[in-house]
Amino acid sequence: MGILDRFSLDSKVALVTGGSGIYGQQITSAMAEAGARTYVASRNTEILHELALSHQMHGRDVRALPLDLSDETSILHLHDQILDESGHIDVLVNNAVSRPMKRRFEDSAEAFSDSMHVNATGLFIITRAFGDTMASQGNGSIINVGSIHGMIGPDPTIYTGTDMSGWYPDYFFHKGGMINFTRFTASFYGSRGVRCNCVSPGGMRTASHPATFVKQYSERTFLGRMANDTDLMGAIIFLASDASLYVTGTNLPVDGGYTAK
Repeated sequence: MGILDRFSLDSKVALVTGGSGIYGQQITSAMAEAGARTYVASRNTEILHELALSHQMHGRDVRALPLDLSDETSILHLHDQILDESGHIDVLVNNAVSRPMKRRFEDSAEAFSDSMHVNATGLFIITRAFGDTMASQGNGSIINVGSIHGMIGPDPTIYTGTDMSGWYPDYFFHKGGMINFTRFTASFYGSRGVRCNCVSPGGMRTASHPATFVKQYSERTFLGRMANDTDLMGAIIFLASDASLYVTGTNLPVDGGYTAK
């Protein structure tokens, strides 16, 4: 097998949770373009069906299914649907995230608990369900989509002159926990051929970002810019494919050098 062939996902089955978000859309595109049958799953099935249809029009096998990460029954039902339909699962991308703490550090304990129920408990349940199946197959790749905010504390200076803030304690808590849960999962399943890695993106530019924030954030990176809507794709395909068969338990920042500065 040539080196470029190792990056192919032909004949593989992948699940991307939260497939309609700013990371989810490019992850879904990457998986589908690389040849995987790609399931996208979240609570917003209307948007997902539109996303799947747009890929199907280009000959890509993208399928939408409902998923509520706060509900174990929903998670297990999704697992069974995919296995019944496709017979196996090769890649799980834990990308979905809930952001209930709208009032930042001043929000309620209930909001923090709601966040943990999805972003920690839900992550555990879906990883165990699909990880056990991959282990029974003897192979598979689990990719957790973290954040640079799981690696560092907030820098208030990048928000100066804007109404933006980084004071979201739940996000820092569960993204930091995700990185070490990645190591746990890699150790737990490693002897059975299942790999688990984390990518930690940072600085994804959106149309809503004020120019002041874009300038200040960009200056904080080595590359002098924020991330675009394709910058995550290569890292995801590398970790999903046979090109990374000896890579597990790692956290890969995709941040333009933000955390290295």
